Amino acid sequence: MINEQQLDRLLAKVEKPARYTGSEWNEYRKEGAFFHAALCFPDAYEIGMSHLGSRILYEVMNGQQDVACERVFCPWPDMERALRQEDLPLFSLETRRPLRDFDLVGFSLLYEMCYTNVLTMLELGRIPLLAGERTEDDPIVIGGGPCCVNPEPIAPFLDAVVVGDGEEVMVEILDALTQAKREGASRAERIARLSRLEGLYIPSEPKRVRRRVVADLEHAAYLERPIVPFMGIVHDRVSLEVMRGCTRGCRFCQAGYIYRPVRERSAESLLERGKQLVDCTGYDEISLLSLSTGDYTELRTLLPELMDSMAKQRVSVALPSLRIDAGLGEMLQKMQSVRKAGLTFAPEAGTQRLRDVINKNVTEEDLLRAARDAFAAGWTSVKLYFMLGLPTETDADILGIADLAGKVARAWRETPPARRGKGLRLSVSVSTFVPKPFTPFQWCPQDSQEEIWRKQQLLRSAMKGVRGVTLHCHPSRLSLLEAAFSRGDRRLAEVLLAAYQNGARFDSWTEHFSRDAWAKAFETCGLTPEEFALAELPLDAPLPWSHIDIGVTADYLKREHERAMAARTTPDCRGNCQGCYGRGASCV
Repeated sequence: MINEQQLDRLLAKVEKPARYTGSEWNEYRKEGAFFHAALCFPDAYEIGMSHLGSRILYEVMNGQQDVACERVFCPWPDMERALRQEDLPLFSLETRRPLRDFDLVGFSLLYEMCYTNVLTMLELGRIPLLAGERTEDDPIVIGGGPCCVNPEPIAPFLDAVVVGDGEEVMVEILDALTQAKREGASRAERIARLSRLEGLYIPSEPKRVRRRVVADLEHAAYLERPIVPFMGIVHDRVSLEVMRGCTRGCRFCQAGYIYRPVRERSAESLLERGKQLVDCTGYDEISLLSLSTGDYTELRTLLPELMDSMAKQRVSVALPSLRIDAGLGEMLQKMQSVRKAGLTFAPEAGTQRLRDVINKNVTEEDLLRAARDAFAAGWTSVKLYFMLGLPTETDADILGIADLAGKVARAWRETPPARRGKGLRLSVSVSTFVPKPFTPFQWCPQDSQEEIWRKQQLLRSAMKGVRGVTLHCHPSRLSLLEAAFSRGDRRLAEVLLAAYQNGARFDSWTEHFSRDAWAKAFETCGLTPEEFALAELPLDAPLPWSHIDIGVTADYLKREHERAMAARTTPDCRGNCQGCYGRGASCV
């Protein structure tokens, strides 16, 4: 264990000591536990503590008898330097136990650009990076999260991979490993026992694996006692997951396919849980989370009742992102009475033709109606999200982004001054399209860096004529790497290791991203990111993730791909099943 004197020396060398001190309100400390698990998040503390899934797993794991689960986050570069200078291992927040001393080390893999941080944490934790080099004394290292629908680029560093929902399978994993430890089972036998669990992929013994699904969300585990951090985090509020999955079928959206079917929680249980979470944390905001909260069937019951019940405590209720056809105008006025943050709408594309290609199923008038409703209710801060490089995109589609933003700004100016707020803050955020596994666009190439840069310049020029709008463009080089690792195979594990050894860390943070580290790594390995990201794949080609079964069939994704190329939409499948699970099967 790291003692007080050692911790004090470390904290004296870092910018934000609260990232590493622990001892927060509602954290678990289980003395005398038989089995020790580390829940690792490969990003900074303030990012990891904002992730609802990790918080739920923390409670689920600590709810098991004889199991103690502790948190470990990726140390910021100043702490990494301090640990190396002091020759100390990476440790947990709860008891400062070195990472190597845990029985199980589990990583939440939400974003491909955090992979180098996984290697940072393993090395600082004094665990061999490659699974094949670990000994009987090393912990079992597993990964889970959305990136695991294509685990191949990081597979050599993991002993096992969880595919799908984690709440139920994590209990099974803990049961299997705890029993194995009691019996003194070898490392190989422990991994073999994991291989028998549904939803567990073992990289050393590849076989087809079906995604785990929590069928009954209403009675599934939920957050009861959220840890209250000592420092500000990205989402510093109560988070209520109202439903899981989405029926809209946006063709670029991986989450919309890998989280099917749609499952909801009742308004009654959410009201009870919201009050409970506010009471045990003191937060002054509740956020209703899902892929498309506007589609939650009981929203018009839940939202007014939740706002009324929280009004006396001055607790606001937030919808992080609204579908622009959700028809929530009457609720915006009430939400504005206690909440001062902005609204976010995601048209994704600038023209109706391209919105049909991506199956967004919203119109320009839907957006303008939503904007007018928001402005009339007093909202002044609005964000619009778009993508560049979508399949079949033309320059006319790009110019359509500027045109649409201008119409939204005009809608604010046309709102009667007595009703609208003061000073419009309209921002347009533009990311680069990344083809993702298990979407109808998984076969599509990403645009080259030169083409993305050209399109960004075209949009910037067009936006100069739009008054009162701020434009933000996502770095395209980062999107190139994301696409490569999203669609890549095990050859990229060698690139990942080389980039890490070249100093790559916190790649998703602009100030730390090193183009040189990655360029040198690809060159050393005789590969390029373009051959993974920019390749147009034949519809009948074997894919690196073909051994993962998420439920949605390849035939359905191919049909959706063909409809996209013809700019034909597919209706919302709630109440109108499209057969994504195959003939005679339904996900809803």
